[in-house]
Amino acid sequence: MSHQMHKACDFVLFGAKGDLAMRKLFPALYQLDAAHLLNPDSKVIGVARADWSQEEFVAQVEATLNRFLKEGEFDAEVWNRFSARLDYVKVDMTAPDDFKKLGQAIDQSQRVMVNYLATPPSVFGDICKNLSYAELINDETRIVLEKPIGHDLESSKVINDTVAAYFNENRIYRIDHYLGKDTVQNLLALRFANNLFNSQWNNHAIDHVQITVAETVGLEGRYSYYDKVGQMRDMVQNHLLQLLCMVAMNPPSKLDADSVRDEKVRVLKALHPIDSTNVHKRAVRGQYAAGSIDGKAVVGYSEEDGGGQSQSNTETFVSLRVNVDNWRWAGVPFYLRTGKRMPEKTTEIVVVYKNNPHYIFDKKQQDMVSNRLVIRLQPDEGIRLHVVMKQLGMTEGLNLQNRALNLDFTSDDPNHRTPDAYERLLLESMVGDQSLFVRRDEIEASWTWCDQLIDAWDETGDEVKHYNAGTWGPIGSIALIERDGRSWHEE
Repeated sequence: MSHQMHKACDFVLFGAKGDLAMRKLFPALYQLDAAHLLNPDSKVIGVARADWSQEEFVAQVEATLNRFLKEGEFDAEVWNRFSARLDYVKVDMTAPDDFKKLGQAIDQSQRVMVNYLATPPSVFGDICKNLSYAELINDETRIVLEKPIGHDLESSKVINDTVAAYFNENRIYRIDHYLGKDTVQNLLALRFANNLFNSQWNNHAIDHVQITVAETVGLEGRYSYYDKVGQMRDMVQNHLLQLLCMVAMNPPSKLDADSVRDEKVRVLKALHPIDSTNVHKRAVRGQYAAGSIDGKAVVGYSEEDGGGQSQSNTETFVSLRVNVDNWRWAGVPFYLRTGKRMPEKTTEIVVVYKNNPHYIFDKKQQDMVSNRLVIRLQPDEGIRLHVVMKQLGMTEGLNLQNRALNLDFTSDDPNHRTPDAYERLLLESMVGDQSLFVRRDEIEASWTWCDQLIDAWDETGDEVKHYNAGTWGPIGSIALIERDGRSWHEE
């Protein structure tokens, strides 16, 4: 991230009335202003079809900040400064002449136009075409795209081709909000700034890697959307594969955007295919049934609003055994799992190291030996290294115990606020740094791999395995890792 103040921007937020804008984007922009990270001359222009006046729009933003900011974070002085930046333009995304009105609210001779599309992908093309019609695209104009970028390789190409007709790749910013998290970026520092870890980051030292992204929530009223997508497309194709790339990538030659993304693409292209010949051994898909979360009863997937007691075969849980076919990772499995209605909300990466080839201590204690590096992304960000130490005392002999070297990002200053991932990503789009955004060939490489797996499920007639809400998925997920003599990490 640049430490210099970026050039002033007209930050144009399409879909300003939507849930993402109100719940995440406006609070993130406010926090950037509170931290004095927005250029004093930058503007925030909300665009939607709502028939709001300027005063009504400002009131809506104030209400959403009071709703979604934590207690004590809303400050009158900051609000006065931030509200002065706000502007609103009523635009029908499919009406070319409405974009002429938008042109009256911006000044590209003084500010860079950054267009954030918090809209369905189905209108990406209309927005790009109408921005061009209104002559609002120049050599500096940028566009930020929210996922999903398609539902398979072919649809992603259609979306990318449509946007590429109006914007060069170096002005397209595809969001994966996991890449904005501090801990994900700390992976780069941990690996490449510390020879202690970098020298041991290969198949000589590492036994396997686990990546877990678990949610306690169900569909939250999104049945009609989610039933056409499933967990594989919704989470694996983007978030989990991005985390895998950050763990598995080779050191880039330098820390510019394309060097980092070149290495991630190499990982995606090295993923061993999961197809109809091996899908039953490498992949498990599940769907939650009724159960309980935090002691409260919850309905199953088919009983969700919109489900209508259907017999859907859409997966809400996926676990995978993935191999990266290169010299660094040959023989090291990556176990991925993600699901809804899990016992807890957590995102973590666990790097499990190999044991010494010869064990000299009490054989009864051998099970505690594996060193593990646990990288937590949520709910609390931090890094923990599990090591084995002697128990203190003169009468204990060489009895061993597991201890953790813990790096908690909030422990040094309990009042320190960890920025939301969107804050960093919004700022980087204004700065013009694409390092934390996904390049087109990354999207296409990940879809190529995922499509083959999804097709294998269809070809083999694979049915979802049911699991009770509040558990860690179907029994097959446990068997997936335990048949290799390993087990899922539990603190």
